[in-house]
Amino acid sequence: METECVRVGIQSGREVAFSLHGHYEAVGKETIGLQHAVCEGGKVCWNGQHYESLHFVPVSEGAFFELYGVTIGRQFHWQRDENQLFAGSLLLIVEDGGLTVVNILPVEDYLTSVISSEMSAHASLQLLKAHAVISRSWLISQKRKKCEKSCMPSVSSWKVTEEERIGWYGHDDHLHFDVCADDHCQRYQGITRASTPAVRRAVQETAGEVLLYGDVICDARFSKCCGGMLEKFSTCWEDVDYPYLQGKRDWHVQDGIPDLRQELAARAWVESRPDAFCNTADKSILRQVLNSYDQETTDFYRWQVVYTQKELSALVCNRLDMDLGQVLELVPLRRGVSGRISLLRIVGEARTLVVGKELEIRRVLSPTHLYSSAFVVNKIADGFVLSGGGWGHGVGLCQIGAAVMGHCGYRYDEILLHYYPDAHIGTVY
Repeated sequence: METECVRVGIQSGREVAFSLHGHYEAVGKETIGLQHAVCEGGKVCWNGQHYESLHFVPVSEGAFFELYGVTIGRQFHWQRDENQLFAGSLLLIVEDGGLTVVNILPVEDYLTSVISSEMSAHASLQLLKAHAVISRSWLISQKRKKCEKSCMPSVSSWKVTEEERIGWYGHDDHLHFDVCADDHCQRYQGITRASTPAVRRAVQETAGEVLLYGDVICDARFSKCCGGMLEKFSTCWEDVDYPYLQGKRDWHVQDGIPDLRQELAARAWVESRPDAFCNTADKSILRQVLNSYDQETTDFYRWQVVYTQKELSALVCNRLDMDLGQVLELVPLRRGVSGRISLLRIVGEARTLVVGKELEIRRVLSPTHLYSSAFVVNKIADGFVLSGGGWGHGVGLCQIGAAVMGHCGYRYDEILLHYYPDAHIGTVY
């Protein structure tokens, strides 16, 4: 049975450059070679003519298109531009005074790229199968929520006053496509990331499989490294929680779990290295999860960032676009079950501001993003040391932990039910 298609937003700008390889139809013509499209007067200008939108559809087997200067890892420490190759259709639409490039392709083809982009295409089969199921679950869940008026997807929400800046980032900004191609949604880098027979096998052997809670497709979140404890949904997004996205230890036993919402317990946890699936330095396992640019980070389980007071004060001023004066203190006000801070008070000489939730804290305290908000603060003579654990929000599947589980012989369904308790695997097509 033919699967549904997905519309993926790849690139935006006033001008985009692309190359069509093979035969494509566009407004009744076959085209090939380097092409340029520009936004002029609220329309797509291509080959001297103007269109409301422009759709290139492949008509020859093996046709693909190349996009030039695609930004990946936007605002993260690995941000860079790449030329990327894509199968499927190319759609150019006018949006916000510029052009948006959208790739339209079948969901299963999309997943083959996603699990090669999110991880290494040479990961273990069980890890690849687990990731195929959660990536499919998350995508179809988001698509269906957008189609159901009574069940909206997670949307951004902000409370901004003189004393507070608290909010989270959702998917409401994707009006003309289902998902974007970067870490905001799921990494999707077309056929640029080399696929392997194992990747194709993982997608084929799990075709149509999703995680379900009851008869509802799970909002299957995931991150690189939980730091030893999984986080609840509400710490990072809206104030709701799901039975399958709960705090639990990333280990085969659940005994002696500390209450990391308490400051002393969080400090003891972060300043130690408790046993956890994701507590590994085995490079052969890490290479299963990490593409080349991800391996630029040397430690995921525990890390430190050091700022002088001058550096931190300038950074906070720049990221908030607000001058708090010299930063005097960073005070955690609320932590989630993994120790991740969801409310942080920044005390400056001129004013004080409370910042939240998890991702906004990470954004404000780094030129890109902190690895996570599971950190403790130590003041030193001329500044601050942030000692933290994990990489990402820590909700749902921990990619490094799942890689270790696969290496230890766990099946993909066992991996899934470890990270999504109370869920079960079903099929949608």
